[in-house]
Amino acid sequence: MNIDLLPLSVGIGLAVSLLFTEAFGLAAGGMVVPGYLALAWSNPLSVLVTVGAGLITFLLVHALSAFLVIYGRRRTVLMILVGYAVGMGLRALPGVSLGGPEAQVIGYIIPGLIAIWLDRQGVVETLTALTTASIVVRLILVAVVGVELDA
Repeated sequence: MNIDLLPLSVGIGLAVSLLFTEAFGLAAGGMVVPGYLALAWSNPLSVLVTVGAGLITFLLVHALSAFLVIYGRRRTVLMILVGYAVGMGLRALPGVSLGGPEAQVIGYIIPGLIAIWLDRQGVVETLTALTTASIVVRLILVAVVGVELDA
């Protein structure tokens, strides 16, 4: 039986994100982010590069806010755009992954979504909730699929 893991992972990630928000009052870096990261835990360098792109995005937009009026929808859109640009920039750099070409930024808007929640909720809170939620999603996927995931 061939299961498409991405939709399953995102669906489980949505449920786990909702559970984390209701139970702990913490957002896991965006509703779909734990599902995407759960599939990438077999390559932890990709997870680190993606979270690093989110941190870079957060810092860049935070620095820009010292010179520009950035709030509300404008701040959200700027986080997504800068996250996209940072992700594309990291993809273009040879050897940036520290472990070879197999480690890269996950998705195109994932760094921006992570940055939004780093900004809104705090760095430690977001990274803790994101890591825990994505590992919970990964464990559920392993239990549902029945084997260790290679994706």
